[in-house]
Amino acid sequence: MTTKQPPPLMKKHSQTDLVSRLKTRKILGVGGEDDDGEVHRSKISQVLGNEIKFAMREPLGLRVWQFVSAIIFSGVAIMALTFPDQLYDAVFEEESVNSKIPIRLYGGALLSISLIMWNALYTAEKVIIRWTLLTEACYFGIQFLVTTITLIESGQASLGAALLLISRVLFVCISIYYYYQVGRRPKKV
Repeated sequence: MTTKQPPPLMKKHSQTDLVSRLKTRKILGVGGEDDDGEVHRSKISQVLGNEIKFAMREPLGLRVWQFVSAIIFSGVAIMALTFPDQLYDAVFEEESVNSKIPIRLYGGALLSISLIMWNALYTAEKVIIRWTLLTEACYFGIQFLVTTITLIESGQASLGAALLLISRVLFVCISIYYYYQVGRRPKKV
C-alpha cells in the first residue's frame, strides 16, 4: 500500500515582489506620512499614536511649571470664591467691592481652568500640553491688559497691582516659551 504524496507546495512570490508589497501597504494604510511627518509602521501605531519620542525630549522644567500654574490657578480660584473682598482689596486697595458675584464668578472660571491644568500635568500628549500653555498665556495676557486699563481709569496705583502686573508679564513669557519648546520638532539623529 503506497501512500500518495501531496504535491509540493508552491511558494507565493508576492512577498518578494516590490509592487505587490507597496500595494498591500497602501491598502492597509501604513508606511505613509501623516500630518506631523510621522511614518507609521502599523495600524496600531496610527490608532495609539507615538508619543514615546516626546516623552524622552520634554523641555526642562515643563512639569514644574505646569504644577506651579495649577497651584496658582487653584489658589486664586479658592480665594476668589471664599474671600472676594480680600482678593479685590489686595489688587485695587479699595475698602470693599459693590458686589461679590463678579469676583465669585471669576473664581469659578479660574477653578475650571485649574482642573484643566491639573489634568494636563498627567498627560504626555503634546497637543494637550500646548493648548493648556496657550490658554495660560492668553489668560495672563488678558488679565494684564484688563488690570492695566482698570488702574489707569481709576487713577490708582498700588504695590499689589504692580506686583500682579509684573508677575503676569513673567507668566506670559514662561508659558509662551514652553509652548514653543513643546511644539518644536525633534532633531534628526
